[in-house]
Amino acid sequence: MARRILTGYRPTGKLHLGNLHGNLKGMIELQEEAECYFFIADWHALTTDYGDPSRLREYTEGMVLDWLAAGIDPAKAAIYRQSDLPEVAEFQLYLSMITPLGWLERVPSFKEQLEQLEGKDISTHGFLGYPVLQAADILIVRADGVPVGEDQLPHLELTREIVRRFNYIYGETFGEPQSLLSRSPRIPGVDGRKMSKSYGNFISLTDPPDEIKKKVLSMITDPARRTRKDPGDPEKCSAYQLHKVYTQDRLDEVAENCTTAGWGCVECKGILAERVVDSLLPFQERRRELESRPGYAWEVMEQGLARAKPLAQEVLGDVRARMGIE
Repeated sequence: MARRILTGYRPTGKLHLGNLHGNLKGMIELQEEAECYFFIADWHALTTDYGDPSRLREYTEGMVLDWLAAGIDPAKAAIYRQSDLPEVAEFQLYLSMITPLGWLERVPSFKEQLEQLEGKDISTHGFLGYPVLQAADILIVRADGVPVGEDQLPHLELTREIVRRFNYIYGETFGEPQSLLSRSPRIPGVDGRKMSKSYGNFISLTDPPDEIKKKVLSMITDPARRTRKDPGDPEKCSAYQLHKVYTQDRLDEVAENCTTAGWGCVECKGILAERVVDSLLPFQERRRELESRPGYAWEVMEQGLARAKPLAQEVLGDVRARMGIE
C-alpha cells in the first residue's frame, strides 16, 4: 500500500455519478489507509477554460462541498487549492527545463483533446505542458501513489520518466510514483457514451429528484426494442449498466424482464431512477447542511494548505539546491 496519496479534480462544473463511482469513492477509502493530499486543480482548469474563468471560484467551492458531503474528512485528508501553493508553479518551471518536447506531443490525450474540443483554441503552451504541471503536483508532496483510470496511465508514466531524467541529471531525489488503478465500473451517460461534463450527458450529484428521473428516462436503451413487446439485450442498454451499480439485488429480475419483454423500457428505467434518487438523498441532505455554513469550504482549504505547504517548501528547497538556484 502506498504511503502517501495525491489526486485532484479540475473545478469545471458539478460533480456527477461518473465522478462518484470513478474516483471519489476510492478517495474516501484511501483516506483511511494512507496520508492523503486532495487538491482542487484550478490551474489545470484554465488549460481548456481560460477564456471564461467567471465561475472558477464558484466551482472550486462547490467541489469541496461535494467532497465533504460524499465523505471526505478534512481531519484525515489535506484538501487544498492548487493555486494557493505557488511552489507547484515554480517546480513546474524547473521540470519543464528537462522535459523533451517530444514527450509531451506523444501523450495520447493531447491529440484526442485537440479533436474533441474543436470549439476551443487549446493550441497553447499551457495545454501542451499540463502533464509537466501534473508531475509537479505529484512530486511536490512526494506522493508515491496516484489513483488513476486507465486513460490516465500515460500521464503518470510521463511523470515517472521525468523523475528518472531528474534523478539521472541531479542525483537520486525522487521515487517513482505508482498507479492505483480504479476498480470502479464504467458509468455511462444518458447518450451511452462515458459520462462526462464535456459531453453534457451527466447526472449531477446535486440534481433534484425530478431532474434525475427525467435524465434516467431519457437514457438510450437497446435499439432492437422498437416496441413494448420486443425483447432486448440488457448488455446493449445504457440503463442496464447503471442497474449493475444501483439495482444489484434485482439484477437477474431486470435482465429477465428485458430479454422477455416482461417490462417496457420506461418501466425498467423508472425503477432505476428511483434507486438513483434514493441513493443521493443522504448526500444532498449533507450538502445542504454544509451550504448553510458560509465560508466553510475555504476554511477547509486553508487548513489543508497549512499541511501541504511545509512539505512543498522542503521539496522545492531541495530541487533549487540541486539545480543551482540558491
